[in-house]
Amino acid sequence: MKNLYLDCQSGISGDMTLSALIDLGADIEYITSQLKKLPIDPFTMDVKQADKQGISSKQLVLQFDEVAHEHFHTAASSVHSHSHAHHSTHHHDHSHRHASTIFRMIEESDLPERVKQRSLSVFEVIARAEGKIHGMDPSEVHFHEVGAMDSIIDVIGVSLALENLEVDKIIASPVPTGYGKLMMAHGLYPIPAPATAEILKGVPLADFQVEGELTTPTGAGFIKALVSDFGPLPAMRIEKIGYGAGKKDFNHPNVLRAVLFEAEDHAKVESITVLECHIDDMAGEAMGYLMEKALANGALDLYYTPITMKKSRPGILITVLSKPDDAFFFEDLLLKETSTFGVRKSNWERNILDRRFQKVDTPYGTVSVKIGYRHGDIYKITPEYEDIKKASINHQVPFNKVYRLVEQIAAEQITN
Repeated sequence: MKNLYLDCQSGISGDMTLSALIDLGADIEYITSQLKKLPIDPFTMDVKQADKQGISSKQLVLQFDEVAHEHFHTAASSVHSHSHAHHSTHHHDHSHRHASTIFRMIEESDLPERVKQRSLSVFEVIARAEGKIHGMDPSEVHFHEVGAMDSIIDVIGVSLALENLEVDKIIASPVPTGYGKLMMAHGLYPIPAPATAEILKGVPLADFQVEGELTTPTGAGFIKALVSDFGPLPAMRIEKIGYGAGKKDFNHPNVLRAVLFEAEDHAKVESITVLECHIDDMAGEAMGYLMEKALANGALDLYYTPITMKKSRPGILITVLSKPDDAFFFEDLLLKETSTFGVRKSNWERNILDRRFQKVDTPYGTVSVKIGYRHGDIYKITPEYEDIKKASINHQVPFNKVYRLVEQIAAEQITN
């Protein structure tokens, strides 16, 4: 298990985060090849060296439709992802995309499962904030010109980079927002933008008075959806440090510092909250919807257990596992989305194996497996469901046959 620390002293944006992770060693070819499998506009992605007040850092360079001439734009909406950010290689004539379209694209993709979960959780956080600001359902939120392509590449690109670096836990410093005003599609807005402020509710802010937008909605989305703890650098052994440059120049180094720590090699015990309620009068489709919504919003797990209630009525016990900080959200979700009149809540500890993902070559193509280990010893190897399903369909071979063969090959390749 590797921990990542995001040092947000100059704020955080989508492009800064992605370039910082590439500077840390995330494989840009892997990220680009995975992104190009998605039904999005043609693009090229690279990084260049940038000097920010004496700090050498990586800066993201995106080009769309092979247009490389300079095109300065104002932020098209508060969902734009690029901080400090006139993105000088962009030319955008893209139609608006609904958040629901982006959710569906991610869910139906062949991206690794954890990449899907992280991407969906970030977009859900942003869409929820935008929906509240503009008075609309989150799924109906528009990602305008800049937001559509840039946000998709930043959010999914960062999730792919985290997977490539084998990051399990993310910690961050308090976050500065900057102050002043910013021209957006809806007019002149205060900094932090309304969506950014909404997303950052509950996140510790840093008192750093700089005129300009330091933290964007996408940057705030990463912080809200993916970070589990806030504070100073943890007392662990540093493996590597990366710097991602923002587009603007200030009197301070406009960089995001990302610090990767060596894998922990001890039992991982963490606190979780368990929420439960009994149901006997809900449609099955509504329960399916509840599960999708809970998992998309970062629930660790949700499951249903058949039970017998008073007067021998058949019923369902709904159990949600969540991070303690998210317990109130899921408590509210159960009260809103189910017919229950009350939710039970308790705090538990769980002991989990360290885990990493690895690709293995099989007669059915390359398949991803999840490896559970502790103290360097491998306890279990589990093929990823979506990969097995795809191989089974493509090769017209029974699912169980593909699963067993992949399990056997993986055990030989990984343990030898």
